[in-house]
Amino acid sequence: MLSEISNKNLIGILGKNGWKSDSHVTNWQKLAYGLFIHWGIYSKLGGVWDNQPVKEGYSEQIQMWQGISREDYLRVAEQFSAEKFDPKAICQLAKDAGMKYIVFTTKHHDGFCMFATKTTSYNIVEATPFGQDALYLLADECQKHGLKLGLYFSLVDWNQGHEFDKDNGNSIPESLEVIIKEQLKELLSNYGPIAELWFDMGAPTLDQSNAIVSLVHDYQPEAMINSRIWNNAGDFRTLSDNEIPTEDIDTVWQAPASINHATWGYRSWQQRDDFSIKLDTLIHNLIKVRAKGGNYLLNIGPRGDGSVVEYEADMLREIGAWLRRHPGIVHGNQSVNIPVQRWGQIMAGQDELYLYLTGSSVGDTITLPGLASPVLEITEDNSNQELRWEQNSYVLTIYVPKQFNESFVPVLKVKLSEEVRIIPDNVVVPREGKWTISPEYVSFAHGYYDEGNYTSMQLTTVKLTTFLAAAYEREVSIQFQGTANLEYRYQIQLGEQVKIVTGRELLGDMVGSFTVPALEVVPMSIALADPTYNDQDLGIEMEQIIVHT
Repeated sequence: MLSEISNKNLIGILGKNGWKSDSHVTNWQKLAYGLFIHWGIYSKLGGVWDNQPVKEGYSEQIQMWQGISREDYLRVAEQFSAEKFDPKAICQLAKDAGMKYIVFTTKHHDGFCMFATKTTSYNIVEATPFGQDALYLLADECQKHGLKLGLYFSLVDWNQGHEFDKDNGNSIPESLEVIIKEQLKELLSNYGPIAELWFDMGAPTLDQSNAIVSLVHDYQPEAMINSRIWNNAGDFRTLSDNEIPTEDIDTVWQAPASINHATWGYRSWQQRDDFSIKLDTLIHNLIKVRAKGGNYLLNIGPRGDGSVVEYEADMLREIGAWLRRHPGIVHGNQSVNIPVQRWGQIMAGQDELYLYLTGSSVGDTITLPGLASPVLEITEDNSNQELRWEQNSYVLTIYVPKQFNESFVPVLKVKLSEEVRIIPDNVVVPREGKWTISPEYVSFAHGYYDEGNYTSMQLTTVKLTTFLAAAYEREVSIQFQGTANLEYRYQIQLGEQVKIVTGRELLGDMVGSFTVPALEVVPMSIALADPTYNDQDLGIEMEQIIVHT
């Protein structure tokens, strides 16, 4: 029956994981790829104390892992001349890398402020021979280079009385809350437009999280706040360090990544991977994150003198060179609800698909099932090399050339005669007058939630979706079998038709009525009607869904 469905009946079936409707959220999503900078007093130490490498923990947290006193740490600050800190060069490096924004560590867990502040003399202007506001210098160059600025800010502050805690799950006493708010007011007032507030660690209460979110939005309404403000109060979800999700994520999210996973701050004795292997890995990870709809924030850890490690600078430039050959990954292409193929990842433009050959099973041919839009031509992206292909029964077969022009991840550009249209792989047709939908015909979209600290973050299920098709128009009702939260309100949507029911009603006999049109593929989904926070779990265990005529 699916062969009888014309292309015009597939509009909207693609279901892009596209940009959200809120303009400031969309503007943040379009930043796509940014530079994280971990630089502070810890950089002067480079992962070494008493002439011995400190091998436990991240090097930016060396004060805790080595038990360094405040007095000894301050003596390190007195040597922090940062004579090679060059914000102009750093901004140019970010642009050469294809990045659109920079997130700078204004204050890490050590409590040392890398900006001018009236709240403490424990800052780069007053306590170091450098004697300048590093953040101001960087912010000025970001504006000149057309880069957006984000601010990292730790909620843990060892200088203000927090005990060393290997989980960094310290609560926020009222005295520190006052200081945090004063420092945030300075940061939000003195450095121009802020695109992103990147909070980290600590264990604030829900009231504290909400109060800080309100403060940030009062001063900078367009700023996006990451989820490490905790208690599910942020604007976007920051994944765990170096996490690349394997699940389908239906939220606004970012993947923070370090070139060397063992540390974010500079480590002088770090053994670095083979350059080509690491470059290939980072490009693969960038593609995976972007193809799933996330932003990618890649870190460098400059030395204590402010200079960028040559290995890291060269790595960024080579990623940028690849992006200049394939700019769509960060300039306009969007993720799509097409299952990941064994051969790689997929993104979509308006009337083209981009196939990123990141998989290990690229043979003489690759196939893309479910493509309903007619193909005009297929080329290797950024080249004139045309590829042979066939399109039969919604299956696209591409003959892979023996050699690509691209030396790292090859990209194929599939030019279409119309906008992208896909027949999903989980379409259900009626049998004996009803659709019986088991879990294998349902796609589950996920998010994350936390209980107020880093160690409590968990995956949630936020939506389930399947697709129905029928030879002729039918009036139907839906019967859900399984478990649900009786007090939640659920939104059942079939095409454009929406009904809101309680969990108790969802588990009742029938929910209806809906219309399944003739010879169309229609999405049917269940989500929370009014979640109390982004990514709240559905509270559902599904056995099967029966759609009755």
